[in-house]
Amino acid sequence: MDIIGKGRVIGYISAVLVVISIILLFAPGLNLGIDFKSGTTFTYAFEAEPPDTDDVRAAVASTGHDEAIVQSLGEGEFLIRIEEIEDGEAQTILNAVTDRLGSTPAILDTTTVGRSVADDTVQNAILAVIVAAIVVMAYIIFAFRAVPNSRRYAIAAVVALGHDVAITLGLFAVLGQAIGVEVNAIFIVGILTVIGYSVNDTIVIFDRIRENTLIAPNRPFRNTVNISINETITRSLATSITTATVVLAMLMFGGPTLRDFLIVLLTGVIVGSYSSIFVASNLLVAWHSGTLGKVIGAPLRRFRRQAEPV
Repeated sequence: MDIIGKGRVIGYISAVLVVISIILLFAPGLNLGIDFKSGTTFTYAFEAEPPDTDDVRAAVASTGHDEAIVQSLGEGEFLIRIEEIEDGEAQTILNAVTDRLGSTPAILDTTTVGRSVADDTVQNAILAVIVAAIVVMAYIIFAFRAVPNSRRYAIAAVVALGHDVAITLGLFAVLGQAIGVEVNAIFIVGILTVIGYSVNDTIVIFDRIRENTLIAPNRPFRNTVNISINETITRSLATSITTATVVLAMLMFGGPTLRDFLIVLLTGVIVGSYSSIFVASNLLVAWHSGTLGKVIGAPLRRFRRQAEPV
């Protein structure tokens, strides 16, 4: 199977997906949880016949919290997210819900995050991703030091990681509007897990490329990469399908608690497998052949010509 021969098409598809994902991060944007925005969440459980989500939202809004987000968790449970509240407001909201709905819900959970904590969470999340990328690059450069231009392997792997993270964030921007999926602290754990999975899959392929390069150094690099992918693709797909099946089963039957985390994992397994097989390897070949420099340099040269005085 000539995967490298489809490099141009794969590059266009990946570029379009990344651009769309970046646009979605600005409009509509991510549905940030209180870990990133600050605020308070309540989880109410109604033992009697559960009310409608709109009725719960109206009851909370009657206390002056029109911005409240109410999400049904099933089986009479509702997640309510509002801005930071003052002392005593929690009881006021509970009383309003009880009076309007005629039933006193059980409070299963209450979580409050202040603005300073939310800001720290954002900074730590960004720092965690950056540190992970740096460690990945350092490891690959060291592990592949026996082959020429080992830094290319490292950069190609990190670009593939950025590709995976961007598409995952874009999907979450859509799901946040569609089904209320939130980006919270557990989401960052999921992203770091996706990074680890994607790196593992990429290194398996790169390691076979390294071995075949050392065995047949005079063979065209393009052919070496294509052979290496075909030798490892069965293992990569088998691992990905097995992992995705388990995650999908947990997503379907595991309840709402880990839903957002499992969606991250499922997306990461699918996108990570795609980028490891197609994106990272094709990027490596394009760089080695000089095609990458032409693709990147063409717009720059065109811009310089247009900027030159007539």
